[in-house]
Amino acid sequence: MSTFERYLTVWVALCIVVGIALGHFIPGVFQVIGAAEIAKVNIPVAILIWLMIIPMLIKIDFRSMAQVGSYWRGIGVTLFINWAVKPFSMALLGWLFIGWLFRPYLPADQIDSYIAGLIILAAAPCTAMVFVWSNLTRGEPLFTLSQVALNDAIMIIAFAPIVGLLLGLSAITVPWDTLAISVGLYIVVPVIIAQVLRSRLTTGGTSARLDRMLETLQPLSLVALLATLVLLFGFQGEQIIAQPTIIALLAVPILIQVYFNSGLAYILNRMSGERHCVAGPSALIGASNFFELAVAAAISLFGFQSGAALATVVGVLIEVPVMLSVVWIVNRSKGWYESAPAVSRNEISQRT
Repeated sequence: MSTFERYLTVWVALCIVVGIALGHFIPGVFQVIGAAEIAKVNIPVAILIWLMIIPMLIKIDFRSMAQVGSYWRGIGVTLFINWAVKPFSMALLGWLFIGWLFRPYLPADQIDSYIAGLIILAAAPCTAMVFVWSNLTRGEPLFTLSQVALNDAIMIIAFAPIVGLLLGLSAITVPWDTLAISVGLYIVVPVIIAQVLRSRLTTGGTSARLDRMLETLQPLSLVALLATLVLLFGFQGEQIIAQPTIIALLAVPILIQVYFNSGLAYILNRMSGERHCVAGPSALIGASNFFELAVAAAISLFGFQSGAALATVVGVLIEVPVMLSVVWIVNRSKGWYESAPAVSRNEISQRT
């Protein structure tokens, strides 16, 4: 790990402060950047995400995709967490904290809307940013890509029914244009670009040019992550300063949900004997959120100024620092993870 990566949390903290300050003092600039969007998908942020995830996608050799079946334990755990646990655990946490414990400190007319926003946020698994978290844990890129693609396919079918069930609404207006454009921008386009680059760099059967390119792109990927953070906090700088208490209270159930679901996924993978390079991304995918879809859905259902929209925005604000803390936990606990008898047995069986 480079010195820059080792102090990534410091750079993240500085970018949060810089983003909030710039959003407060020059809001007009961020309003212009924020307006550059298609179907609620911000194009500058999408470009930065390309710079983040293309280096990870270049590492993937699609000829090895046949090996994905060997990660069935991790895939099963992640699907269970994403679709059978996360939305329902968030509904419970939202009711407990927002509907009961924090009720006296929040606007009474927005309580239900806040809870709805939290549920919408939890019902949309992460797509693009998880490639960054997976890379930081030295995760298996083939597993990460296949799991993200599977989640995207399930989300098209399951997002509306799950949200409708938990919100008690007979019909959910899913922003299909946002969903389709997000999948295209964050998955399809960068995968195509990455594979074209990989093909050209490996012409002749040698990986020397590919390795040199990855060495160049890796720092650029982290710089793009930090620039994205400045933009996200800059977009919401005014809200953070105007409503710090509400944002802090909404962050509590989101934080608990992230650590609960990532921890549960991590432990279940350990119990099943899955390798650490799969368990790390599994835990991260199980905990992170597809915030572009969540924000768009909340706005379309409840309005731009609603408590639901604010709740999903809080998810955006804490996504990077919280997921970095999960990355740190996963990396520091690798020795403990691999000491499990089930993991050791699985490693031995794969060698033989």
